[in-house]
Amino acid sequence: MARRTRRVPTVALLLALVCSTLALSGGPATAAGGGVVDLTGAVPAAFAVRPGVETATVTGATPNAPLTLLSPANERLVTLLADVKGQAQFSYVPTTYLTYQSGSGDPVPTTDGGTLKPGSYRVVDESKAPVQVSPTFTVLGVDDHPPTSLYTGQTLSGVPWAITGGALPGHATSEGFGYVTVRDGVTVSVMVRFPDPRVYGDGPYPTVMEYSGYSPSDPDNPQPGTRIANLLGFATVGVNMRGTGCSGGVFDVFNPAQYADGYDVLETIARQPWVKGGKVGMVGLSYSGIAQLYVASTRPPHLSAITPLSVIEDPWFQQWPGGIYNGGFTKQWLAERDREATAGGQDWAKKRINGGDATCAANQVIRSQNIDFEKFGRALEMRPADADERKLSDLVGKIDVPVYLTGAWQDEQTGSRFGIMLDKFTKAPVRKFTMFNGRHPDGYTPLVLSRWAEFLQLYVADQVPQVPPLVRAAAPAVFEQEFKVPGLGFEPDRFLPAYDGNYAGARAAYEAEAPVRVLFESGAGLPSVPGAPVARFETTFPAWPPPAAQAHRWYLGPNESLTDAPSAYDSVDRFQFDPDAGAKTYAPTTGAFDFLYPHIDTSWEPLAQGKGLSYLTPPLAQNTVVAGMGYVDLWLRSTATDADLEVVLTEVYPDGNEVEVQTGHLRAGHRAVDQARSEGTFIEHRYDAASYQPLPDGELVNLQVPLYPVAHPFRAGSRLRITIDTPGRDLPLWSFENPAYGTEPVFHEVARGGAHPSSLVLPLVTSVSGIPADRPACGSLRGQACRTFAAVTNEVVSTDEPPTTAPPPTAPPASSTILAPLEPVATDPSLALTPRFTG
Repeated sequence: MARRTRRVPTVALLLALVCSTLALSGGPATAAGGGVVDLTGAVPAAFAVRPGVETATVTGATPNAPLTLLSPANERLVTLLADVKGQAQFSYVPTTYLTYQSGSGDPVPTTDGGTLKPGSYRVVDESKAPVQVSPTFTVLGVDDHPPTSLYTGQTLSGVPWAITGGALPGHATSEGFGYVTVRDGVTVSVMVRFPDPRVYGDGPYPTVMEYSGYSPSDPDNPQPGTRIANLLGFATVGVNMRGTGCSGGVFDVFNPAQYADGYDVLETIARQPWVKGGKVGMVGLSYSGIAQLYVASTRPPHLSAITPLSVIEDPWFQQWPGGIYNGGFTKQWLAERDREATAGGQDWAKKRINGGDATCAANQVIRSQNIDFEKFGRALEMRPADADERKLSDLVGKIDVPVYLTGAWQDEQTGSRFGIMLDKFTKAPVRKFTMFNGRHPDGYTPLVLSRWAEFLQLYVADQVPQVPPLVRAAAPAVFEQEFKVPGLGFEPDRFLPAYDGNYAGARAAYEAEAPVRVLFESGAGLPSVPGAPVARFETTFPAWPPPAAQAHRWYLGPNESLTDAPSAYDSVDRFQFDPDAGAKTYAPTTGAFDFLYPHIDTSWEPLAQGKGLSYLTPPLAQNTVVAGMGYVDLWLRSTATDADLEVVLTEVYPDGNEVEVQTGHLRAGHRAVDQARSEGTFIEHRYDAASYQPLPDGELVNLQVPLYPVAHPFRAGSRLRITIDTPGRDLPLWSFENPAYGTEPVFHEVARGGAHPSSLVLPLVTSVSGIPADRPACGSLRGQACRTFAAVTNEVVSTDEPPTTAPPPTAPPASSTILAPLEPVATDPSLALTPRFTG
């Protein structure tokens, strides 16, 4: 069969991360220019330059004027053609001098370069006679803080917010809306709400900030974190990121200017007289959860604590999981951010403009400098070097305030890579992590909401945690309305009456608790409502990954088996690339909000014969918890020059049902392992252009496909299953843009046994107690699809193994087989092209 080829990008974009603030785009790049500008006889520019954090914005220029950024030595770095309003924003410097048309919205040309670094620059317009040049200006870094007078000189007012919602009678919602000026002069919109004074009295109040590019400063529609915190007695400040809503500046996703803005706004809030103790916490889930981590990494002096829920670990990876383009949720999310960031892209901002808000109207003008971030991110097929500047695993080590973080292992939107950074919060004095099986919005369910409230009361309000009686009484009706489950409520107050009036004692008792809490089998804890956000049991660990976890290796074997010892025989199984898989998901097409509800109709397809490989253990002899990050260690070859791979870990019940546990993805060309970031059973790859390697023709290569972090109990009698196939069909919202190979079929081959013993490696904990004897009903676990087990006959293309009469499994056997003792596996992450275990 002819070997299929695939386009391999050869040029790396050494830019900022996915969605870097590159307002440089449109039209072909020109090769002319570069060199040093002679400024003899130059006159002061008629345009203005406003430097910011890794950005510089030009206004007042002649439309289409060539605006050239100069180094301190007057070298031409890049030229932007001003948009029709005479604007341009510099935030990217190419390796080779180029000219772009700004303001077109298209992504930048593919080239080498990097973000605009802090330092001294000038801008020149050489089309004018005489030449016009700006004064020297300084581009700021995140840590270039303004004088504190910026913060003390601004006053914010708030509106008392009824516990039932809305401004109190006699007050206008607009009383809480305003703007904060940040260090580069941009104004960002804020909305301040005080808790109901009829319940909580007069201020000052413990205060939290919710910060994102959604609509947190929308006066009429508070975000979920804001609503709940207000109910619990906190003053709240919703803040729109620059370039969104009524805020000024050019929009970007997770760029350093946003971190710095968050720092400035928080420090301004802390100086307000209505803020208790002069300190501010942060709240929010998803976008506003992720933003907390970035802002906290800048270490605002008056930040008291953060509570990030349902977060990511690396924005580039969200768009390119395993180096494969996510054509599902991430693509849609970025496209929606692009749409909402356009001038007047959010309805509430248009409403304010129509009502006479001149600041909001003026802040829309610069939006012409936005680019299409979805298209831009798609161009970053090879991970750029500057992506590390926004990789949260590399930033959270700077956070020096208490952290409460929760996440779902099966989060259908952001995934579970948050789990790989939990051991990186090394400077946070208090770390409380709660993880569970479940869905993206579950951080706001009663499953974990009580502990969220505890944390905020301890570290922002400085009080013994207690859910106000009025809130506790009203909660079941509210929860039933939101989650469609009767009988939900807050946990009992854990620190009363034992610590009544003893804040120091309550805090000490809280901090003595284990930092890692794992909830199991959420969805099966309320038998009357399958899928309700209630867990069946829980355990704690002193750290994540659990120190007690031991790596165990199973080897891919014949007849769909996973065995404790490798076969002595060389064998090769194969499956056919499935071109239709990438676009397939198993979620219904209803709104994302439905993920709050207990039951979601899904259609998780069985593995199609010949389109994947399947391997199962014998029935387990003891209860075992998989806890951590595993991988599938493969020997692979292909009829193509690359292979997109998906692995799916499942549990097969004795009754014939199969429950999805976790997945993993890798483009085989990205098999080079990042040794510095890999540890134990966690395998990280480099994904950059220099490390990319096409598959050699006809040769087996060794690679490791990581499984995302997870914790899941496997009961005695169940079997572990791993399937290997084309990415797609096995997730609710992530779809994949797999290669287009042409009309001829492509086959991927996996060797097992002999000199090429492919295997599955998982971290196991056998000491977890309290696992209920009975298994959850099929379909009841939140975030975990269930289907009837269907055996697969793996296609064997070559083997030295003697013939066997053993049939492939058609249903799970009832007997138990004792596993070999759990033993650590030596994992040397440098072995990207050699076997990890030779038998």
